[in-house]
Amino acid sequence: MELRSVEELMDLLNACRGVRGTPDCTGDPVDLHDHALQTAALLRRSRPADKELQIAGLVHDIGHLLRPGDDAGHADHAADAVRPLLGERVSRLIRLHVAAKRYLAAVSPGRELSPRSARTLTRQGGPMSPAEAAAFERDPLADDAVTLRQADEAGKVIGFDAGVLEDWRTVLELVAARNSRLGAVE
Repeated sequence: MELRSVEELMDLLNACRGVRGTPDCTGDPVDLHDHALQTAALLRRSRPADKELQIAGLVHDIGHLLRPGDDAGHADHAADAVRPLLGERVSRLIRLHVAAKRYLAAVSPGRELSPRSARTLTRQGGPMSPAEAAAFERDPLADDAVTLRQADEAGKVIGFDAGVLEDWRTVLELVAARNSRLGAVE
């Protein structure tokens, strides 16, 4: 599936209400909708000028809705779905958020993961090998992907007021319009 409009993406994000990312509803204490808002809000606080990173945080887990049960591939499904609308950088950040988890598990093995993240780490390849970690560090988006991952882990709190989805429509439209202009130039 490729998302072609902000309206389609907003509908998909709204459909995340009540969805837990696992068919049996185990795992993280908040649904994908609240998780998306929390992740984006945390990124807005830490990187207020980086709208693409914030939007990557908002949409990074939509792959769980697109292909339920595919923990290993959810990032790829989400990245592929948003690339035409939101551009290459947002797509790559989404794709890299799982690699960033594997990287952090390798370089900071004592780092706490949510119970669901800890369970899915094995299905996603486990901690990176030293060679994989070195290759990840060379990626120009590695630092941003780690920042996204850290917000991803922190954005799973019951009662965290992260605003409402409609607050993000304008930012989504800005990122989509910028991507559309860049695509027309290239």
